[in-house]
Amino acid sequence: MSFPAIHLYDTRRRAVVPFEPLVPGHVGIYTCGPTVYAPQTLGNMRSQFTPDLLRRVLIASGLAVTFVTNITDVGHLTSDADDGDDKMEKTAKAQGISAADVAAHWTEQWATDRRRLGMLEPDVRPAASEHIAEQIAMVQELEAQGRTYVIDDGVYFDVATFPAYADFAGLDLDELEATGRVDNSDKRHPADFALWKLSPAGSTRLQEWDSPWGVGFPGWHIECSAMATKYLGDRFDIHTGGVDHIRVHHTNEVAQSECSLGVHPWVSVWVHTEFLDLKGRKISKSAGDVLLVDTLVDEGIEPLAFRYFLLQAHYRQQQEFTFDGVRAAGTALRRLVHHAVVARDAVDGATDGDDPARTTPFREAFWGFLADDLNSPRALSVASTVARSTELTDADRWSLLADFDRALGFGLADATDPEQSGDESADPRIAALLAERTAARAAKDWAEADRIRDVLAAEGLEVVDTPDGPQARRR
Repeated sequence: MSFPAIHLYDTRRRAVVPFEPLVPGHVGIYTCGPTVYAPQTLGNMRSQFTPDLLRRVLIASGLAVTFVTNITDVGHLTSDADDGDDKMEKTAKAQGISAADVAAHWTEQWATDRRRLGMLEPDVRPAASEHIAEQIAMVQELEAQGRTYVIDDGVYFDVATFPAYADFAGLDLDELEATGRVDNSDKRHPADFALWKLSPAGSTRLQEWDSPWGVGFPGWHIECSAMATKYLGDRFDIHTGGVDHIRVHHTNEVAQSECSLGVHPWVSVWVHTEFLDLKGRKISKSAGDVLLVDTLVDEGIEPLAFRYFLLQAHYRQQQEFTFDGVRAAGTALRRLVHHAVVARDAVDGATDGDDPARTTPFREAFWGFLADDLNSPRALSVASTVARSTELTDADRWSLLADFDRALGFGLADATDPEQSGDESADPRIAALLAERTAARAAKDWAEADRIRDVLAAEGLEVVDTPDGPQARRR
């Protein structure tokens, strides 16, 4: 079948539009990555899941994709509007360690959780602290154009020099001026934002650099513009992030990028993911709602069940999180994997023995839904129908599900049947838990060893110590 034309909702144009790459055959995607001062929550991971699904669909359509997601390890203040303390500095000082150590720890947590949720590895993963020169150069270009001014605490972008500033998010600048987005009387307009922050006189920060304006550190917004441009060019195809970035961070990115680079539009399509809600409140580290992938594991929930759960809602809809909802998704995933593995093993992994007359309608429906602004709930329903259909042969079923898994990301080609008893130690996640238990027992940390045993027990697995090492066997 020919792949259907891809359509995406573009935040800037406020409409679903046909997607056409700037360079035929190739797509550049930039995703706002984590601010690594704390663990990434399940809400954070939803905004990472959407670009992973998008990337998979683009690849399935035959396009080559360069996927860039950054690490914000400096410059993100406790307020998104240039107010308060640097989150990295605050955490490092509170823990008595270096900012680099804080960043390394939480970057690894984020990267590990992405893998546990079946996400593809980024092609490029730049850190803001390693791209200071590029950020300074962009600020200098804006300064040369007369779009900046300096006050006591830093260099600011003057939004009055960019008349289209309010267009991206549909802002009312008169209202902002009346209410004040930031209480800083030295700013010319409340919407003006920091490009470079100066270190306070008489103090030394953990992270600071020399600049033409004095010792300091970059503003949060300039980081993404500089890194995206370096790796994807002055214009690129798709920028993604959470809806919370639209009014401030992405609005500021557009302003500084289009001015410094002399382009419009800087990005062809902006894709924003809605919040994951917990009883009506977005999951937020600052609000104390810290739900992690580890939280799911502690509850006896397979991380890929959360991936299935996310596929059940459209990325532009708020999705309410409940443990029962994710457990139900896990049950559905196990059924899907069971049917896929039975079919795969029956045909010995071959995917070319299907009957196109039976499989083509399902194939067209599945990819058609995903091409229509990533309608994952409808696509998932097609996969579920294929899994349990009595009208399809094993060859039909495996051909379809192996194809669908390019987007679903469940690793069906290497999966084991969850409905069969036996040793499941080959599962990388289970193997890792067994290794952690072995290490805990060697250290005589019996409480940790018992905790891991209980986690496995909650998934219906019992640990059996054998001469070849521990095994996890389904009851």
